[in-house]
Amino acid sequence: MTNSVPFSLWWRRQILPGFGLSLGFTLVYLGLIVLIPLAALFIKASGIGFDGFVRTILSPRVLAAFQLSFSVSFYAALVNIFLGTILAWVLVRYRFPGRRFLDAIVDFPFALPTAVAGIALTAIYSSNGWIGGPVHALTGWKLTFTPLGIFLALVFIGFPFVVRTVQPVLADLNIEFEEAAASLGASRLQTIFRS
Repeated sequence: MTNSVPFSLWWRRQILPGFGLSLGFTLVYLGLIVLIPLAALFIKASGIGFDGFVRTILSPRVLAAFQLSFSVSFYAALVNIFLGTILAWVLVRYRFPGRRFLDAIVDFPFALPTAVAGIALTAIYSSNGWIGGPVHALTGWKLTFTPLGIFLALVFIGFPFVVRTVQPVLADLNIEFEEAAASLGASRLQTIFRS
């Protein structure tokens, strides 16, 4: 004879009070905000047929949007990888005044809602903004609503993802290996790429 507990009793012991209500609210919210609009979009798009879909995808405006999105995203990712890795290295390996503040400010894009970040970046980089005004006066460059503005926004949003992903990996690397490599005459780049 086995000592088994009925599933209903096991389920009740495993969950927090209010789990069913919060799960129900979450599923209703997900359905209203995400699933219904996606279903409506799919139904609307299915009405144009495969020929219409291909014609839409291959239109010059859509191709230009794809080219802009992918190229600017690629360059922003390259900059984020390079600068984010350097900042993660500095935050892990060195102690200096203001390090904790710099470590905290990296998370700033996480704390801002997307709409607020977009409005703030537009205001700062506009022709009369704090950064965009002087740049426009000195160089004549317009930063907002241009590929350069999109690039700056993508770097701003993606930077903390790189730093927070690379930082724990660098923290786990044994510093004694780096010191041994340096004592044997390896350059910093050799130490990074061969360790």
